[in-house]
Amino acid sequence: MIEDSKQKQIEIRIRERGQGTILFPSDFVDIGSSELVKKGLLRLEKKGMLTRLAFGIYLYPKKSKLLGDLTPSLEEIAKAIAERDKARIVPTGIYALNALGLSTQVPLNAVYLTDGAPRKVKVGKRTILFKKASPKNLAATGPISGLIIQALKAIGEGNLEPDEETRILEILKKENQENIRHDIAMAPDWVREIMRKSIEVQP
Repeated sequence: MIEDSKQKQIEIRIRERGQGTILFPSDFVDIGSSELVKKGLLRLEKKGMLTRLAFGIYLYPKKSKLLGDLTPSLEEIAKAIAERDKARIVPTGIYALNALGLSTQVPLNAVYLTDGAPRKVKVGKRTILFKKASPKNLAATGPISGLIIQALKAIGEGNLEPDEETRILEILKKENQENIRHDIAMAPDWVREIMRKSIEVQP
């Protein structure tokens, strides 16, 4: 049975982190052994303080009178995993399009390129997939231009409609020009041509 003092330390740290925090056993390595921490988190889950999002991933949930416990998005969970692993991630496919507002489709699963370990994380009925990528695919410096590259790849060469291109150029106006100039080099040739237009139209 876990020592009461260790259990209390785990609980205090969780409360200090605040509601809405995503937690991992590695957040408590200084308190005790891996086994002790896992037992402590399991006990808090059974008490109703924590929610288990996936294997080894817990949530100290925010409470809503109307909605009950508020669950984080797949993006928030993916970012928390990346931060824990000190890895870079870039959303791809429909998730990139959705993040930019180019698609109203809410993807059931999220796919990210990463320089960390490839893995699949099951969150209820949904999945986060981390795919190992080359450094070039993760080298974009602009949060918007990096997403644009992945979104255009998802649309595919020759499939971009004129109105979609107009919206993409409008979105790129919000990106730092130096970021665009840097990230153009990371894109396929046909994507570069579109991104160059966003530089040309700037005053």
